Amino acid sequence: MAKISLVSSKYIVHATIEIDGTVDRPDIIGAIFGQTEGLLGADLELRELQRSGRIGRIEVNTTTKLGKTSGTIIVPSSLDKAETAIVGAALEIIQRIGPCNAKIQVTNIEDVRISKRTMVVDRAKELLRKMIDSTMPDSQELADEVASAVRVMECVEYGQDRLPAGPAIDESDEVIIVEGRADVLNLLRHGFKNAIGLNGTSVPQTIIDLCGKKTVTAFVDGDRGGDLIIKELMAVADVDFITKAPDGKEVEEITKKEIHKCLRSRISGEQAKHEIGKMDVERTAPQMFKRHPQQLPQGRPQQFQPRQQQPPRFPPRQQPQQGSPRPQSSAEERAIYKSLLENLIGTRGAEILDSKLKILGKVPMSELATTLKSVGDGVHAVVVDGAIDSEIVQSSESSNVKVLVGMESHVRPNETRVQILTVNDL
Repeated sequence: MAKISLVSSKYIVHATIEIDGTVDRPDIIGAIFGQTEGLLGADLELRELQRSGRIGRIEVNTTTKLGKTSGTIIVPSSLDKAETAIVGAALEIIQRIGPCNAKIQVTNIEDVRISKRTMVVDRAKELLRKMIDSTMPDSQELADEVASAVRVMECVEYGQDRLPAGPAIDESDEVIIVEGRADVLNLLRHGFKNAIGLNGTSVPQTIIDLCGKKTVTAFVDGDRGGDLIIKELMAVADVDFITKAPDGKEVEEITKKEIHKCLRSRISGEQAKHEIGKMDVERTAPQMFKRHPQQLPQGRPQQFQPRQQQPPRFPPRQQPQQGSPRPQSSAEERAIYKSLLENLIGTRGAEILDSKLKILGKVPMSELATTLKSVGDGVHAVVVDGAIDSEIVQSSESSNVKVLVGMESHVRPNETRVQILTVNDL
C-alpha cells in the first residue's frame, strides 16, 4: 500500500480527540475509516486515498487519565486545499468510538510549503550575507583598495639617514614627524604624503635640518614613550607644533577621523616648551594647559636643577560639543530597523527615514552624502547595507541625523552624537 510521509505531503491536518472512556489507538483509526466510509463519495474515500498515496499514514497519539482518553490526530495530505479541508471536516462527524462518546476537533491545517519557503528564504539570506563578506568587492571597494596600496608603495627613504617618508616631503611647506615606518604608512594610507619617521628615540640630523627649513608638527603615540620622544625632539630641534594620538593608542592604528582630530588639536612648540619647563621646576607631572603661574619662580626655568625630571604629559583632548543627549531607540524601533536592514542585504543601498520611521527614499551608498545634504534636517534615521564609516557619520551629523543602522561600524559610539546600531545591537 502506497504511503506518503510528512516530508512529501503538501498539507497536514492537526486535530484533537477527547473520549469518555478508555480505548486503544487501533480503535480510533478503525473508527475514522469506518465512520467516514461512503460519506464523501468514491473520489474522497479515505481507504482509496491512502492506497493511492494521496493521504498519508494517520498518526494517533493518546494518553489515558482518570478513565478518559485524550490526544492528537495528524493526517498528512497531498490533496488540494479544498479536498484537504473536506477530509479534515469529515473527522469531526465521529461522535462514538466503541462504546464511548468521542469528540474530534480540527485545530489547524498546516501548509507545509509555507514553512519550507520560510526556511529557504532565511537560509538564502544567510548564504547571501556570507557571499557578500567573502567574495569579490564592488568597484568602489576595489578602487579604494588599489588607491591605498599605491599610497603605501609611495613610501620612500629620505635624506642621508634614509628615513621612511612620504613622497611630498620636499615640495610640502609643512612636515609631520612620526615615530616610525608603520606610522608613515598609516598616514599615507589616509592621504597624508608629508610624513617622515624618526626611526628611533634619538633625533637624526635629517630631522634637525627639516625643522630649520619647514613648518614641523611632531605627531607621537599616546603613551609615555611619546612623551619622551617629544622632550628629546624639542631639546635639539625647532618644532613648531606638538600633538599626540588618543591615550593608549599608536599613530599606526588610528583612523582617518582620529588623525584629523589630533592635528586640529595640536599646540604650539613654544607652549609645549613652557609646560615642560614648568613641570621640571615643580617636579610634578600635571596635565598640560593646567597653569599655576603664582607658583613659578622668576627667571628662566632651566636654571633650576630638579632632583628628578618628569616626562611631559599631554591633556585629554576636548571632545566636540555633542549637543543634545544621544537618543535611545525603543524595542519597537529596533525591530523596524532590523526588518529594513534585512531587506537591504545585497543591494549596496541606503534607506532614509523620517521621525515616524517612514521611508523618504532609497539611494545607492555612493550617493548617500549628497542626498543627506540636499534633504536637510528632515532625516531621523539612515539604514545602510554595509559598514558605517567616518564619512557616513560626518554626513549624518551635518544633517542632524539621530540614528545610523548598518551591518557593522568602524566608528566608536563615543566619537559621535549619532546613535549607531549594528546587527549585533538589533
